[in-house]
Amino acid sequence: MLLAIDQGTTGTTCLVVDDELRIRGRGYAEVPQHFPRPGWVEHDPEEIWASVLAAAEQALQGTRPQELQAIGITNQRETTVLWERSTGRPVHNAIVWQDRRTAERCRELPAARLRELTGLVADPYFSATKLEWLLRHVETDEPLAFGTVDSWLVWKLTGGRVHATDETNASRTLLVSLATLGWDEELLELFGIPPDLLPEIRPSSGVVGEAELFGTTVPVAGIAGDQQAALFAAGGTAKATYGTGSFVLAPTGTDCSLPPEGLVRTAAARRAGELPAYALEGSVFVTGAAVQWLRDGLGLVGDAAESAAAAASLDGNDGVYFVPALAGLGSPHWAPDARGLIAGLTRGTRREHLVRAALEAAAYQTRDVLDAMPGQLELLRADGGMTANPWLMQFQADVLGIPVEVAAEPEQTALGAALLAGLAVGLWPEPHAAPAGARYEPHMPRDEAERLYAGWREALRRTLL
Repeated sequence: MLLAIDQGTTGTTCLVVDDELRIRGRGYAEVPQHFPRPGWVEHDPEEIWASVLAAAEQALQGTRPQELQAIGITNQRETTVLWERSTGRPVHNAIVWQDRRTAERCRELPAARLRELTGLVADPYFSATKLEWLLRHVETDEPLAFGTVDSWLVWKLTGGRVHATDETNASRTLLVSLATLGWDEELLELFGIPPDLLPEIRPSSGVVGEAELFGTTVPVAGIAGDQQAALFAAGGTAKATYGTGSFVLAPTGTDCSLPPEGLVRTAAARRAGELPAYALEGSVFVTGAAVQWLRDGLGLVGDAAESAAAAASLDGNDGVYFVPALAGLGSPHWAPDARGLIAGLTRGTRREHLVRAALEAAAYQTRDVLDAMPGQLELLRADGGMTANPWLMQFQADVLGIPVEVAAEPEQTALGAALLAGLAVGLWPEPHAAPAGARYEPHMPRDEAERLYAGWREALRRTLL
């Protein structure tokens, strides 16, 4: 048995998985988000930890903790935590990846040099400017420790004995050289980061320490950022994960060269002793969060499951488009100051049009990213909560003009963490993919798909004015 901890933006999912990747237990606990100012997004690190314990306890019902052979961790990336080494007390709320407070600082940075060293862009999305902000606004004489969420969880699970991260999470901080996969002195100096704050960087599959959980000791043997974990579970093909945002990754082997315009290059998960691995990535900040906003902010749907029926009730979008730049725009536009736009409203516009427009936007933004990637993709592997929406998956296949294959288990990030942990403790001799489920073939005529996409591009142009 393996325990996979998937700590996400809005909640934590834990799975108990056996050596045939069958799910033997499942737990979930929400994590409150805090919005102290417009554009600011925070989590209480202790609430994150409490959600992990609650979800793990729920998942382990029916399984004795002593049966666990390893723990795998996957997590929301870039979210930045700072705590006291002596007490483990967080000195500030975690600054979430969606947070935009450092947009002005990012405009001052040497963007070309950052891209050359890290494969990333100068955007508030990444961790370095968040950590820089925290160090300028927190007053304490205590020695501090920095980490992304994986580091925080490893620290808590091991009782503060281990301060570590993995290459996939470290590569998202703007503090790591992509060529060496180590903390870079030039970058640390640029952001004023003392090296003694930093965790040790490890490969994604390998034992990093012993966790004490529910009265037993279990090795923490797999760590990967959520998107790299899902890519690992996809078994080597390009994938899109549809959650709060959507993230499209395509593996590139050992190629760590400068990425194409609009994309970033990032470390991919690997086992200890293997050559470094990399991937191209496009990060879409708002997809599922747009439907959540329609539900919670506007009251247009009772729950996310209603969105498929609402979209299917219309014969077309009637020219209504929603650009959900609720936290700026990510790849391939990288416009942190962009704000959301709804275009094409008439007296005939109903709530169903807005719901459909939010779903369509998820598909259009995914195409924006894939169009920026080199080569022609023949198949897209899809996972995440929104893949339960058959209308969206069919529309995605239609807009792309290629098949979309949905993972049999939507929680691919958690399965990726389980696969990495299982490899480290010898449950499997070699990596393998998690099973696939439904497959959606494109049916819409190409001229109709291109007409709809052209309307999206026009709405996008207005957003970026």
